Amino acid sequence: MSASSSTPPGSITLRAATPADAPLLRHWDEQPHVIAADPNDDWAWETELGYAPDWRDQLIAELAGRPIGFIQIIDPAREDSHYWGDVPANLRAIDIWIGAAEDLGQGYGSTMMKLALARCFANPSVTAVLIDPLTSNTRAHRFYERLGFKFLEHRRFGEDDCSVYRLDRADWVSFNPVENVAHASS
Repeated sequence: MSASSSTPPGSITLRAATPADAPLLRHWDEQPHVIAADPNDDWAWETELGYAPDWRDQLIAELAGRPIGFIQIIDPAREDSHYWGDVPANLRAIDIWIGAAEDLGQGYGSTMMKLALARCFANPSVTAVLIDPLTSNTRAHRFYERLGFKFLEHRRFGEDDCSVYRLDRADWVSFNPVENVAHASS
C-alpha cells in the first residue's frame, strides 16, 4: 500500500450533488477511465440531479473543496428501476468513481469508499452493501476485496457483464475496528 493510499479521512468530504454539478459529471462521463468502468450508461444528469427520492443519495466527493469524484448510494429494494431485481430489505448498493485521471491512484477512492460505507452502516438496520463492477474490471475487484467485499456471483445487468460483491456489516466492522469504535462512541 502506498503512502498516498491512506488519505486522511477529514481531507475528503461528501456533499449532496446538485443540478449545478451536471456539467462536471457529464465531463467526467467522457473520461476514458470512466467509460471503461461504465460503458453503457447514460446518467441523464439534468434529470437525475433534479430528482431526490428518499432511497438514494448522490454525492460529490471533494478534496479541500475541489470535486474529485461521485458516489451514489441506493436502497436496492426500493429503487424505482428495480435494477437489482428482487432483493431483501436493509441493503445498500454503491456506485463510485473518480472523475479526473490525475486523481486516480492517490488513495482518494479508498477514502471515498470508506466514507460511503460509514454512511451506509450508520443506519443500524443496514445489513450489507452491494457493488457490481464489470467482470472485466479486475482492478476494481481487488480494490473491493481489500475493503472486505466478498464475491457473490456473475450477473448480467442490461448490456454489462458484472461481478456482484457484498460486504456484510460484521465484515465491515472487522475490517474497520478503530473507525467503528470511534464512530460508536461519538
